[in-house]
Amino acid sequence: MTLAPPPVTTTPATPAVPEARGTVSDAVRNRLLGLPGQQPREAEIARCSPYGEDLHLALHLLYELHYQGFTGVPDTLEWDPDLLRARALLEHRFESTLRHDCRDAPPVDEALAALLMEPVDGTGVSRFLLSAGEAWPLREYAALRSVHQLREADPHLWVVPRLRGRAKAAMVTVEFDEYGCGRAERMHSRLYADLMADLDLDPAYGRYVDAAGAEALAASNLMSLFGLHRRLRGALVGHFAVLETTSPPAAARLAEAMRRTGAGPAAARYYDEHVEADAVHEQLVRREVVGGLLDDEPGLAPDVAFGIAATCLVEDRLARQVTDAWSRGETALRTPSDGRAPLPTPAGEARRGSGRTRNDEGRAG
Repeated sequence: MTLAPPPVTTTPATPAVPEARGTVSDAVRNRLLGLPGQQPREAEIARCSPYGEDLHLALHLLYELHYQGFTGVPDTLEWDPDLLRARALLEHRFESTLRHDCRDAPPVDEALAALLMEPVDGTGVSRFLLSAGEAWPLREYAALRSVHQLREADPHLWVVPRLRGRAKAAMVTVEFDEYGCGRAERMHSRLYADLMADLDLDPAYGRYVDAAGAEALAASNLMSLFGLHRRLRGALVGHFAVLETTSPPAAARLAEAMRRTGAGPAAARYYDEHVEADAVHEQLVRREVVGGLLDDEPGLAPDVAFGIAATCLVEDRLARQVTDAWSRGETALRTPSDGRAPLPTPAGEARRGSGRTRNDEGRAG
């Protein structure tokens, strides 16, 4: 008797559509899945908190159509006029609030100089994780950051055809490193997936969106907002400058935190790679990408300054949200509506956490 081979199970290349977090994201989700319902109304979007769960889940759903997409969602919806109108309203709500909150942004040179200064007694996520000495907050942070890091560098590529000369050449040089210098196994998104596997997390693209709160989604959405609009090319360059300038010291701390908690070689390797690479990138970005852009288009200086300020604002919001939760011994993740734990708990490790569900619009901006 010949036994039939076991069924082959595969992980879908695209994620399932995340669960809604309010009326607007529910309307968008229903439209993507072909379910009955109306488009989100302008009045409903106007009532959304600009930093809240409903707005940022809706934006994530709409932006993802320009990346890998979702299982069961037709590719043709990427340019659906009704969805684009809804996206424009959501973007206006988010961007107008950012511009108001960043209205006192310093000039570009002053803002870049400030990014280079690290206070000895500073706070932040990497310092917290280095001092915590426990694996569970590291795993939570890796899950939160996976919303963006599993497509690392993709949003910044949108700006390349919108640059010229020195800025374009330097941007492509940095991005070549981000994509592994032509080697798929060295792509930073792949290195991040390896990090997640070392931390006993599911490295599937989009796996932890349901567990990520508005602050993490806003940090990811900001890149897409800047990247998908030519008029915001200066802001995207400012955003890129923040990431490349602040990465090396934070990455060094995170690599050490991974080693202290025995996370595994791939987990530390991801951050080791950024300590070395981003130290070089920082010089290229400041002198050639930012400098080249402003030599060509000096009128974009306020946009670059806005991009720097907006990036710092959303990243600071995320840092406060996660470190406040961890300081209380609580999870920084949302609990899905089905009540399941947002992360698997490895054998022998008791992960602390309140298990509370974070309500829609729980942190109004």
